[in-house]
This record gives sequence, C-alpha cells and structure tokens, in this order.
Amino acid sequence: MTESIMSTALSWVGRSPLALHIPDGLLSPPVSLATWVVAIALIAAAIAQVKARYEERTVPLLGVCAAFIFAAQMINFPIPGGTSGHLLGGTLAGALLGPWAGSLVMVVVFIVQAALFQDGGLTVLGANIFNMGLIGTFGGYFLYKALRQLLGFNSWRGTSVAVAIAAWVSVVVAALICAVQLGLSGTVPMGIALVAMLSWHIAIGIGEALISVMAIGYIWRVRPDLLYDPPQRKAVRRVEHPALPR
Repeated sequence: MTESIMSTALSWVGRSPLALHIPDGLLSPPVSLATWVVAIALIAAAIAQVKARYEERTVPLLGVCAAFIFAAQMINFPIPGGTSGHLLGGTLAGALLGPWAGSLVMVVVFIVQAALFQDGGLTVLGANIFNMGLIGTFGGYFLYKALRQLLGFNSWRGTSVAVAIAAWVSVVVAALICAVQLGLSGTVPMGIALVAMLSWHIAIGIGEALISVMAIGYIWRVRPDLLYDPPQRKAVRRVEHPALPR
C-alpha cells in the first residue's frame, strides 16, 4: 500500500460527511471481490422476492421511498466535533418496504449516487451495498421487528423505541464492518480504522435514529397501513380500553 493511498484513507476515515460510502482504491481486490459476490447475490434474491411478493400497486411506493431516501441523504446534520453526517436510511427503508424491497431501493440509491455524484466508488460498490444494504437494511429491519414485538407491536411507544435502536445499531455495525474491510485490505491499521469509524458513527447513528423515528411517526399518524408491518388498530384500542366488548 503506497503512502499516498494511506494518506487518502486516513483523511477519509477521519471525516464523516462521506459516511459509509467507500471511495475507489481503498479496498484490496480480494475484499472487494468478496463483497461484490455477496452484493450480486443480494440483488438477485431481492429482485426475485419483490417479483413474487409485491403487487404492481406497490411499485409507486418503492419509487417514492427511493426518492425520499436519496433526497434525505443529501441533507447533512451537524454532529459534535465540527463535522456532519447524513441519513443512511436502511432501517427506514426496511420498516416501510420490508427487507427485500427495502434493500433493492437502497441498491438503486447507491448506484445513482456512485454513478452520478461520485459518492462512493464504482469498483467498491459491492462493499457499499454489502455494508449499507445487507447490514443496514436487513440487519436494521429484523432488529426493529424483534424489538417491536418485544416492546409492543401495536403501540407507538414500542415502535418508536424499536426504530430508534435499530437505526442506531445498523449505522454503528455497518461502520464496524467497513472498518474491518479497510483493516483487512491493509489500507489503514485495523485499530485506527475502528476508532475513527466508530467514534464518528456512534454520533451519526443518533441523527439516523431521530430522522427515522420522525419519518415513521408521520406515517404512523396519517397512513399506518403503508408500513410493511402495520399496527392492528383494533388490537390497540382493546389494549387501551380493556372494558370495551370484543
């Protein structure tokens, strides 16, 4: 690994506006290839699942969700330390669309960002899809669903806490995996990568949690049926008013 690449890598991991979008040249060929294999498998499985499970009427919702996440990622929010972060949206996409369609939406967003805005490299697109699509969306969704069932599936309190925790954890874990990829590639010493990535993304995850809760909260109020796992309103009323006849 040349000194210039090491310098570039240290500069990149030391600042957060690029979040988890790895640029070209920072991953070794074996690590990049391995993540590409997983990413291609994810895309193929997601396309097959969406075709089998989703109806044509849900296609506009996929487009709206992709446009919202893409636009939201363009807005940076300040974090302590004089820098900023932006929404990743994996858990949000999973809560709205489910893990398969949510992952597919995130893949489209990453491709557009890399191809048109150079936000993440094309040769390492597989790693970005792996980190933010598989870890961020799948991991975020299943943690959100498990916590929601534990804390109260039909209550806003349980749902909001589940969304917040899952969104934060998904960002931190994705940052952890990204740091490990950099360390395995020999781009940056593993310890430096872990400290730099986690220190920023622990804070960025808080912003991710707040934005995700606000977005899901709005949908919960106006169109809860649009959630992938909508609340059962009758069940909610019976819990809140146990004296009502069944």
